[in-house]
Amino acid sequence: MFLGEYQHTLDAKGRVSLPRKFREEIGSRLVVSKGLENCLYVYPAEGYREFLENLLSASDFDRNSRAVRRHFTAGASEVEIDSAGRVSLTPALREFAQLKKDVVVAGVADHLEIWDAAEWAAYETANASTIEDAAEELSRSGLL
Repeated sequence: MFLGEYQHTLDAKGRVSLPRKFREEIGSRLVVSKGLENCLYVYPAEGYREFLENLLSASDFDRNSRAVRRHFTAGASEVEIDSAGRVSLTPALREFAQLKKDVVVAGVADHLEIWDAAEWAAYETANASTIEDAAEELSRSGLL
C-alpha cells in the first residue's frame, strides 16, 4: 500500500526519483499514465493490468467508456526504475501534468500520483474546506 507524500525534483532529462519506501513495494516495472486533475498515475505493471480490466469491462459502444479508456491508455508509458531509483517521464506526460521542476509524489493506496508541487499545494488548499462534506456524502451513500 502506498501512503504519504514526498517532495522531489524533476531532473533535466525528465526523470523523477521515487521514494525508497515506494520503490521497495512497486517493483521494477511500472506504468505511468495520465491521471485526473492534471496529475500522473503510476501503477506497478500488474496493478495497471487490473486497472485496465475495469476499464475494459465497459462497452465499446458507450462514448464515455471509450473516452475514459483512451485517456488512461493512449499516452501511457511502461517504464523501469533505473539504478538510481528514478523513472523517466515522457515529454507528453510531463506536459499533461504541467510538471516543471518541483514535484510531489503522493501515495494513494494502490498507486502513486505525481503532481507539480505548486498544483498539489493549490489542490490541497482548495479541498481542505470541503473534505469533511465529501466524506459525509460518501458515508451517506454507503461508500465509507
